[in-house]
Amino acid sequence: MKKKITEKLRQIERDFGVKVLYACESGSRAWGVPSRNSDFDVRFIYVHQPEWYLSIDMKRDVIVLPIDEWLDINGWELRKTLQLFRKSNPPLMEWLHSSMVYEYDETFVKEIKEMAHTAFSPISCIQHYLHMAKGNYRDYLKQEKVRVKKYFYVLRPLLACQYIEQYRQFPPIEFPFLVEQLLPQGELKEKIEQLLIRKHAGEKLDVEARISLLNAFIEERIHHYENSVKKINSEPVDITNKIDSFFQKTVKKHAIDI
Repeated sequence: MKKKITEKLRQIERDFGVKVLYACESGSRAWGVPSRNSDFDVRFIYVHQPEWYLSIDMKRDVIVLPIDEWLDINGWELRKTLQLFRKSNPPLMEWLHSSMVYEYDETFVKEIKEMAHTAFSPISCIQHYLHMAKGNYRDYLKQEKVRVKKYFYVLRPLLACQYIEQYRQFPPIEFPFLVEQLLPQGELKEKIEQLLIRKHAGEKLDVEARISLLNAFIEERIHHYENSVKKINSEPVDITNKIDSFFQKTVKKHAIDI
């Protein structure tokens, strides 16, 4: 599959006249909760030739390929990427923290990761993950019968909030690591670990009775972060000039590589 992904990235470069700077896994496989039939969610960052950036018209700044049975692949153009990076965009930050990297430009990755520490905003990231947890909980887990796999889509963002609150750093994206790192031994942790074992074994984790222990934990955590996020003291740091210089240097560097 990695060979197929690499071939797709080369085809994208030829078809769109771009250079792929970074490509990684972003879905359940990157989160450490894949099932046997999980597809591959590939996300990438790319740069155009300088002439593309000199047009008076705005142009499409994403590349999205049709989804097939196993592969979901799309990417963001460099300027769009850096605009979102300046806002500490959590999905982008997750890309940069993925342990499943398919391709990367060493200089690009080194420099953007160095800037990520300054760009990181605890408030905006907690707000993002809290919004995700609340939406998924409301939509999937409040009925008597629920789709059990949706617990991962609520617990992961809540544990991400906890990691940020505790360490003031962007959280690791692997859900099993967050469970091991943040939850004390006890019934709650055991229940979550049981779900992980079932997921890794290939069970569908479809409609079952809701798990009261997890629902109680989720509701308590949502209430906690709705209140605690207001108390976080996080002054934004303006790194626009640094990002501009990085953007210009990257475009120039890859002008003759495409």
